[in-house]
Amino acid sequence: MQALRSLFPFITPYRRKALLALFLLTSLVFMDLSIPRLIQRIIDQGIAQNDGGVVLQTSLIMLAISAISTFFAIGNNVLSVQVGEGVARDVREAIFLKIQSFSYGNLDHFTTGKLLVRLSSDSSAVQRLVQISLRIGTRAPLLMLGSLILMFATDTQLALTILPLLLLTAVVIVVFSLQMEPRYRVVQQKLDALNTVLQENIAGARLVKAFVRSEHEERRFGAVNQDFSDRTIRVTQYMSIMGPALTIFVNIGMVIVIWAGGLQAIQGNLTDGQIVAFTNYLLTTMGPLLMMTVLSNVWAAGIASAQRIDGVLATAPDVRNVADPQPLPTPLAGRVVFEHVTFAYAPADNGYGGGAEEAEEDENAGETVLDDINVVVEPGTRVAILGATGSGKSSLVNLIPRFYDVTGGRLLIDGIDVRQLDQEALRRRIAIVPQEALLFSGDVRDNIRYGQPQASEAEVVAAAQAAQAHDFILRLPQGYDTHVEERGVNLSGGQKQRLAIARALLMRPQILILDDSTSAVDVETETKIQAALDVWMAGRTTFVVAQRISTVLKADKILVIERGRLAAEGSHSELMRSSAIYREIYDSQLGGGPVRNGLPADGAASPGKAPAAATVPAAVMGGN
Repeated sequence: MQALRSLFPFITPYRRKALLALFLLTSLVFMDLSIPRLIQRIIDQGIAQNDGGVVLQTSLIMLAISAISTFFAIGNNVLSVQVGEGVARDVREAIFLKIQSFSYGNLDHFTTGKLLVRLSSDSSAVQRLVQISLRIGTRAPLLMLGSLILMFATDTQLALTILPLLLLTAVVIVVFSLQMEPRYRVVQQKLDALNTVLQENIAGARLVKAFVRSEHEERRFGAVNQDFSDRTIRVTQYMSIMGPALTIFVNIGMVIVIWAGGLQAIQGNLTDGQIVAFTNYLLTTMGPLLMMTVLSNVWAAGIASAQRIDGVLATAPDVRNVADPQPLPTPLAGRVVFEHVTFAYAPADNGYGGGAEEAEEDENAGETVLDDINVVVEPGTRVAILGATGSGKSSLVNLIPRFYDVTGGRLLIDGIDVRQLDQEALRRRIAIVPQEALLFSGDVRDNIRYGQPQASEAEVVAAAQAAQAHDFILRLPQGYDTHVEERGVNLSGGQKQRLAIARALLMRPQILILDDSTSAVDVETETKIQAALDVWMAGRTTFVVAQRISTVLKADKILVIERGRLAAEGSHSELMRSSAIYREIYDSQLGGGPVRNGLPADGAASPGKAPAAATVPAAVMGGN
């Protein structure tokens, strides 16, 4: 019932059409119920008494009722479709908007495949639920109730004879309906798994080919596809039992009516017309019971989907604004302070509507990722964060724009706890270039000004030049008007990263976060980007997450993160003197060459390459 109540707000905007559809449906019920009585009149008052006028008059009335019923049925169908499609559209929009409100923690627990099923299959099931309910949902019970009343009005003794069979049939349908909803829910869960595998395979099709794993992926998809198919077949087989079973009840009822009614007719207690009318009312009662099997299937699927949709819509974002957020200082200085910051990803069983299913996928959630981090970053400082994969570098910078909330301690920007600030206002002053450069379908220009849609052409070009993207953009077929395919598949990894950097720079942020965002560009290009950042971000705070030691050499402050803890802090020269971990990282990448002016001297190997006798180009050395 909670799932059904959650649908009421989506039906409310269409209540007039829905009520009109139900009115037409109710009118159809009364007209349907009048037909057997008119047939009785034709037989008893017309045919039995050789009165052709009664036959003709009653026949014309039946034709008129049939014509009106046709128009009412058409109107009901049209309105039902409009309401059903409208509700489905609004449900999809509500799910989409809810996804936009999700914090990173919510998105960690709802996989892409599951959200796609909510938006497509589940919303379609809700659409069918609303549409079928408006078409036969009221008609079936009203026909049963009206036919039962008229059966008693026609002959009480015969109605009492057939009543136990009707009650038994109703009980069978109720039991059947209660069994269907959990079965449909399992089918939808299997569809989740199928869509997840499908989405991953399509997104990683190039990787699959590169590693020659097509056969493995075929087996993986085949397994979940077969599982989904088997579950669907089981549900369909279970559904198929009901039709023949109820047909048996209908036939038994017909035999009882003809036998018992025939005995009464022989005794003169029942007319031929009454028997025919009673038989029609029995069919009118049993017919809706057969309809109820179809309706129960739709309702079972719709309720299961409504529950899953409600699981998304009822999920509160992990990160929410306080009731009265504090305004950001203007201008924002960009002073960032981590005070005893501890962070752990939330476990999956905290209200995401997936329970054990998501918990299995996120078994490592809840472990401490960052432990007691204390750092002060002054305005205008470039801070580099260095550490092994999985040490917590990205988690640390994701706390700054409040993608996640700290588990313990505080994170302050210009002296204000980020939890007291408005999320959107905060993020408008911060730009981030993530590890994976995501581009959208559209042209190059629109991708660069994604965060600043009103930016001028000159501003777009300036940002592209700073990101070292302008030259390769001009070499594209249509320059800045070149179409970017889905996820930027027609661009190289380095090109996508540079466009992502240009997109961030165009926002002119007070705080810039580069999360290993130059890993796909060569060292010379990276050096040029760093030189441009010196100008572009002058007086502004920059955080650079890096794997390559060359990326961090010129930073004002370097943070070395090891297993979630701050292992070392200082400039390059300070850390070379005081931190064994930093020296180890430096030696492993630059071959332990001599240091001059805080930079590797000629003869040191380029980052990511083995030590060599050749000298490093001056561009790599920062122009010394």
